[in-house]
Amino acid sequence: MSDDISDRLEKRLGRTHARQRLDIENENEQRVFGGGLNFFHIENWYSVHSLIRLVLQLSGLYWRGRRNAASINIQHNDVKISALPQAFHGYTILQISDMHVDRNEAAVHRLIELLHEIDYDACVLTGDYRGKTYGPIEQTLEGMALVRAHLKDPIYGVLGNHDTIRMLPGLEDIGIRLLLNESVMIERQSSRIHFAGIDDAHYYRVDNIEKAAAGIPANEVSILLSHTPEIYHDAANANFDLLLGGHTHGGQICLPGGIPITLDSSLPRYMGSGSWQYQGMLGYTSVGMGTSVVTVRLNCLPEITLHHLRS
Repeated sequence: MSDDISDRLEKRLGRTHARQRLDIENENEQRVFGGGLNFFHIENWYSVHSLIRLVLQLSGLYWRGRRNAASINIQHNDVKISALPQAFHGYTILQISDMHVDRNEAAVHRLIELLHEIDYDACVLTGDYRGKTYGPIEQTLEGMALVRAHLKDPIYGVLGNHDTIRMLPGLEDIGIRLLLNESVMIERQSSRIHFAGIDDAHYYRVDNIEKAAAGIPANEVSILLSHTPEIYHDAANANFDLLLGGHTHGGQICLPGGIPITLDSSLPRYMGSGSWQYQGMLGYTSVGMGTSVVTVRLNCLPEITLHHLRS
């Protein structure tokens, strides 16, 4: 890592936080077993990826799955929040998750096409910009810059379990404001809502919901961005109105009817994709626009989502 990135991270996060975050990555980023919310991490077991690809090829499903991987859908989700100020009625949030931009060029180009067909007020990126879980970041940053050129401001994001904190300066240089246990306020006609974001809670366990929620008035609407929705219990207890996450890919390779074989997360199945509710909090788990392990999707097409806030 260059001295320039190290210096910028220390200025952005503070010396202690930056060094601790980097040490956690260096010790854990390639583990197959142990660490994180799950004991087993298939995304880090690269020798198995070829085996899965071979099985799909022998079954005759591989090339269909490859085509599906670039067939991105636009999903619409109405979010009804009783406390939402009237000024934000109709406010639309574009959510893009699990982009893995260095894995599937066709999906990235399809995304860019779709971005010119939709309208929204703010964009949120819920993590996993990189395909691998370690190694160089230049290709990922190039892919993100390509997509960023077609996105409207403001853009807020969080990091996922495939991402490294070393990407923060490069992402913020192109206009993506990362929320790492932080929040921002959006104001319209003297009314306000808040976006908060946490650092990766699935693998590196560097999330701090209490810190992210600090300063948000209890009577104002707040939306939490988290790469993984696995922190739904803590988020509800922190009085967030809406949780937007991803990570699961909806299973990515599913049985007919969209039944996931595995979600790689410790979630109730009903939270594995789409909209859901827990206690008084609304949630949405994006199946993502990218792929992990193999560039294939079966019975689970990729998506971007437009969340329409309703009072």
